[in-house]
Amino acid sequence: MADLPFHDTGDFEDADRGFIAKLTPAVVKSRNGQVVWDNDSYAFLNAECPETAHPSLWRQSQLCAKQGLYEVADGIYQVRGLDLSNMTLVEGDTGVIVIDPLVSTECAAIALALYRRHRGDRPVTGIVYTHSHIDHFGGVRGVTDGNVPILAPAGFMDHAVSENVYAGPAMNRRAGYMFGLTLPHAPDGQIGCGLGMTSSTGTTSLIPPTLDVSRTGQEEIVDGVRFVFQLTPGTEAPAEMNFLFPDRGALCLAENATHNLHNILTLRGAQVRDARIWARYLSETLTLLADRAEVAFASHHWPTWGKANIVRFLQEQRDLYAYLHDQTLRLLNKGLTGAEIAEQMRVPPALEQVWHTHGYYGSVSHNVKAVYQRYLGWYDGNPAHLWEHPPRESAIRYVECMGGGAAVVAFARRYVEENDLRFAVQLLNHAVFADEGNKAARDLLAEVYTRLGQGAENGTWRNSYLTGAMELTDGIVPTPVTTTAPDLLAALTVEQIFDSLAIRVDGPKAWHESLSIDWHLTDLGELHRTTLSNGVLVQRLNPPEEPVDLTLRLTRAQLLGLLAGKGVEGVEREGDITALQRLVAVLDSPGRDFAIVTP
Repeated sequence: MADLPFHDTGDFEDADRGFIAKLTPAVVKSRNGQVVWDNDSYAFLNAECPETAHPSLWRQSQLCAKQGLYEVADGIYQVRGLDLSNMTLVEGDTGVIVIDPLVSTECAAIALALYRRHRGDRPVTGIVYTHSHIDHFGGVRGVTDGNVPILAPAGFMDHAVSENVYAGPAMNRRAGYMFGLTLPHAPDGQIGCGLGMTSSTGTTSLIPPTLDVSRTGQEEIVDGVRFVFQLTPGTEAPAEMNFLFPDRGALCLAENATHNLHNILTLRGAQVRDARIWARYLSETLTLLADRAEVAFASHHWPTWGKANIVRFLQEQRDLYAYLHDQTLRLLNKGLTGAEIAEQMRVPPALEQVWHTHGYYGSVSHNVKAVYQRYLGWYDGNPAHLWEHPPRESAIRYVECMGGGAAVVAFARRYVEENDLRFAVQLLNHAVFADEGNKAARDLLAEVYTRLGQGAENGTWRNSYLTGAMELTDGIVPTPVTTTAPDLLAALTVEQIFDSLAIRVDGPKAWHESLSIDWHLTDLGELHRTTLSNGVLVQRLNPPEEPVDLTLRLTRAQLLGLLAGKGVEGVEREGDITALQRLVAVLDSPGRDFAIVTP
């Protein structure tokens, strides 16, 4: 810890630069009075770092908690600290262009109001989504009704919708751990997540783009403001882009270069990102855009000013991702597994001395494992790991071999006393999974999780450990989530609608069911056929003419309503209506608050 440059206050100076005003109080409520954002709850961060937090993470959280309206460059402003992400506002000829309108409509509306209070009641004349994660588009209806140009990278809609639908329930549950959504905001609790403080829990929305950015070098003018774009697909998001304001010397880096090591695989779960291409796109940014910028800003954290500082920042970020990628590949080709590589990986000393390379949100450990996973998958090549028992069955056997639950706890206490908390957690996890009623094991595991969390430099690791401890002592607390937006459902293609049905089919329950339904989408002029057999729901567009059990003629809106349980009233139908009932009967409902630290 003594080696870290705590004397360097440059980040604090940059985070305060251009400050205009705070939102007071920094609390945002929904229409029904529910608090969806409370930045004031982090006021405790103004104090010195306590023993219950890692000093480096405490410092990062102090920076992320800074809140208000800031001037970035001439005619470019940011509202920071009013959601997980930043909202950027660019003044044009007749109004203001909004970049990344936060997670929820409530926070976005308040952020826009704060801007207007100090810059005038300018109309919103354009929207830009930098990428396909919900904290960069979810609040859009808080700032516009959609009657403006909306720019996004090619592929935005497909990725924005599919990520939040296909694996959404499991991601939401895991996000509760990652962001510490059920933890108290306190020195011994949730102190942020490294990328920001946390995610708001208001109403999400989505308005489809009106213009796709499809190539690097593409130029567009919105309300008199000139953009030069760089597409960066497969980096921090499957659809993402950087862009330059050449007439203002300002560079937007989206979420490709922020003041921390980002995730190659986020703890909530997602597709593994490509660290190789991430680094290459940052090199391209340096070549194409950096020499024309005097300030670089991103969708999180604070800007970087000065050409030399921008170049150095981008080079260090690039080298960080390239190093993790290349060294992981070097070592896996020597036969090391992901866990073994993660254990010995250390970034170069020159990068360790730079604050923005630290793993406050991603980590070297889990990013290395993600790179390994991208290339070689979950299997490490050792046949002993090819067909292991699932966690509970393994735990029962391990505990039996060690002499029972009490013996495991005794061993674990010894490892705790030796400060080998990592192995103590492994032992205690077995004890709890073998017998979740083993109170001694639960209590000691909660204690060790707490110690690991409070010692973590990584915000998402801290939140995960502390949430695990809380659930062991208090039970599962429902995870607060954003209100599901009708816009997300409305944005689903018909193919995605049937895909979302297919992943809900209870296979064993449907083994002996066989049926086929034709869906004539009258407003789209499309015919889709779904066939259920062998526990699989298969869809086909414009299938050959052949007998089916049921034919339905309906609009896309009626299809969504029908699948939401609103019935078939107003839907033309021909054939056996029980086919639809039989299909619905084999659909499963996803779990929302399933167990994680207990079996």
